[in-house]
Order: sequence, then C-alpha cells, then structure tokens
Amino acid sequence: MKKIKWILVVLLCINTTLHAQLQWINVDSLFQPLPSSIHVYKTTTLLDGKPNIAYYVTADLHSKQLEFTTAVGNGKRYTPTQYYEQDDQRPLLVMNTTFFEFVHNSNLNVVIKDGQLLAYQQHSIAGRGKDTLTYRHPFGSAIGISKKRKADIAWLYTDTASRYAYASQQPIPFFKDSIADHPASFMLKKGAFKKWKMQTAVGGGPVLIQNAEIKITNNEEIKFAGKAIDDKHPRSAMGYTADGRLIFLVVEGRFPGKAEGATLKQLAQMLKDIGCTEALNLDGGGSTCLLINGKETIHPSDKEGQRAVPAVFVVRKR
Repeated sequence: MKKIKWILVVLLCINTTLHAQLQWINVDSLFQPLPSSIHVYKTTTLLDGKPNIAYYVTADLHSKQLEFTTAVGNGKRYTPTQYYEQDDQRPLLVMNTTFFEFVHNSNLNVVIKDGQLLAYQQHSIAGRGKDTLTYRHPFGSAIGISKKRKADIAWLYTDTASRYAYASQQPIPFFKDSIADHPASFMLKKGAFKKWKMQTAVGGGPVLIQNAEIKITNNEEIKFAGKAIDDKHPRSAMGYTADGRLIFLVVEGRFPGKAEGATLKQLAQMLKDIGCTEALNLDGGGSTCLLINGKETIHPSDKEGQRAVPAVFVVRKR
C-alpha cells in the first residue's frame, strides 16, 4: 500500500511539473521608449525541466498609437535589423514571419500589406523519390488584421488572378493527386471559403490554438507532420486574445544547456496560458527573431546572427 501511495505522489509531482505555467516578468524597461499600448515579457522558467528563454509582446489592436503592417524584400532577403534600418519611422517591433525558399528568395505563405496581396500560399508540393509524379495540395494558415482592427486566423486559398485571399474557418486536410496545379474553381470547392478582406496578414503554420484550446493542424497543413510535432527548435508565433491584444512570441533554441527551444505542443501551451483565442506558428529555427525598438530579444541560433528573410511583420508608432 505504501508503495502504491509513493508511486501516486511521484506521478502527481511529474504531472504538476509538466503543466506548470511559466513565470513571465515585465521587461518594458529594457526596450524603452515604448507607448502604453505595448508591453514586453520574458521568462527563464524551465520548460518541462529544460533550460528555456522566451519573450512575448502584447500590442493593443484598438490603440490609435499603433500601426500594424508588413514589409517585404521584393525578391531579396534582409535581416530584421536591415528592415528596421530601412524604415524611416524606426518601427517599435519587427518580427520574422513566413516560410520561404532560398533559391528565389520567395515567400511560401501569404503576405498582405495595405489590403494588397504581395505573396501567395503554396498549394502544390511535388513528391519525392518514387512519388515524383504525385502532388500534395495543402491549405496553409495565416493571421490577418482587418481595417476595423479585428484579428483572425484561418486556412487560405490564394490565386494570383484574385484580389482577395479566400478563407476557411475550419482546417482543410491536404489532398494529393497527379495534377500539379488546379484551377481556383476546383480548389474552392474543398472548403467553405469566403473572401478574406484583411488589411494586413502573414502566413505560416500550423495553427496552434483554436477557440482558446490547443488544436494543432500540423498534419492537415503538412507542416511538421507526424512525429515532427515533438521536435525542439527556436520558435516564432503570433496570436490574439479575446480582449483585442495581438501577441508576438519567440522562443530561443539550439543552445544546449542554455536555451533548448520548444516543441509545437509546448509552444501551443505557452500561447494558451498567455490567453490566446487563436494562435499560429511561424517560420522558426534560424529565422526566429524579434526586435523591439531595434534591439534583439532572443539570440538567433545561426552562427552568423540574424537570418535574412523575405518578409517581416512590423508595428509602428503613429
């Protein structure tokens, strides 16, 4: 009987440790000057017993002090610091966003600026090896902000012939066939799509939080599918809360013994604990970077420092 009680106590302790919330400290003073509508938080609380460094920023979507926008490299890639320096207004926040390919410096996810589509979702992925004649067709996710400052995360279809992206509020499983590209009329039948009239948006994936609960759509989006959901990496993510705060979260990683990164499950738990109604994973790894007033939060994992990227999210002071 004593042995059983001892086992139960151990299991309870393990469970408590695994689900313990991180302790976040306000570090606004390290990044001044900041308007009252932006706050910065840091944690070094162990993440499931492992070294951890993470930051998140809250920005009030209703604040007239703030402007939410994007910046792209137009066929080139720049580091977040270069984007910051190229902006005459010296933005309050610059953060990496989309996944991309290195050959043409092209975004693989949607980017919207001032209501215009600057980059499009990748809807066709060629197979490898024996499956070279097979194509997988995913509907990736994105986060957007409307003219009325309403945030939304959805699964998109984009087409260069259309002015707007089309959004589904439910995940759509990818499908595969031998056709490289399907017409819009065919693709839009795969879900309950509506025009997504966003002023600002960036894509990534997978979705991590839906209806304030952890629901990771990595398999539907073919983003970190299967066991890759448990891989630890530096992470970037965005989300929003029910009271209208936009959340930017970065997790430092690939520094054994100092900061080991997070799995998608751990990242989702962080965002849920912060209070996100919806949240989205963005490109991570060596791309992860968050600048506040031009100052780095986490240390980039690449030996060379910040990685050049084709798109960033920007928050400016009006």
